[in-house]
Amino acid sequence: MTLSASVLAAVFALAAAPPADLKPAPALNPRPDEIVTGVPIAYYTLALSWTPEWCRSGGSGATAKEMECGRPLGFTLHGLWPDGAHPPYPSFCKPGGQLDLATVREMWRRTPSAVLLQHEWQKHGTCAVWPDARTYFAQSARLFDRIAIPRIEAIAPGELTAGAVRAAFVAKNPWLTGDELFVQSRRSDDALSEVRVCYDLKFQPAACPGGNGAPDRARLTLAPSNTGAF
Repeated sequence: MTLSASVLAAVFALAAAPPADLKPAPALNPRPDEIVTGVPIAYYTLALSWTPEWCRSGGSGATAKEMECGRPLGFTLHGLWPDGAHPPYPSFCKPGGQLDLATVREMWRRTPSAVLLQHEWQKHGTCAVWPDARTYFAQSARLFDRIAIPRIEAIAPGELTAGAVRAAFVAKNPWLTGDELFVQSRRSDDALSEVRVCYDLKFQPAACPGGNGAPDRARLTLAPSNTGAF
């Protein structure tokens, strides 16, 4: 039986509620080689993970279990990154303490992992204009919430290319252009892993300085979500 859109919306809304026992993750202690300071910020990147692939492959920076993989998830917010013109990119620029519970709960529906939220704040949020974690995540939320997420699973498998993914995002967000979108796939099996939106220093969409990842013609595979509704 096919669930109606209203029923699916209710299920997803319930699933997005933070768990009652949600706690902030411990603060990280980065290795000396992970700390990169003094790099001028050239642009910003908002990274959206295709979470079924994150869960299938074990994630990066947070395990699959920490990403609440039992829930129905499609694209979720990986993070907002200040980037330099070329590597090495800024990382763990100054000390950043443990997040407070209110911030973790507020961001949960966008990034359902306390571990990943803590990681993003310390690794990226400490490297730019934000005076504190609340300000960093408020900026991340504003950018993420503006993006209308297309139904990637509605693209026929034989037609799933990096260009089709870009076109789907542009169709839902006419204020974006294809050169402002970076599509990342895994080298091992061409699986779609992320879509990243590039911004200038005023947080306006801009062409991605380092290229756009997979070329439009590249065929992709897609890890399925729990419901097929994303």
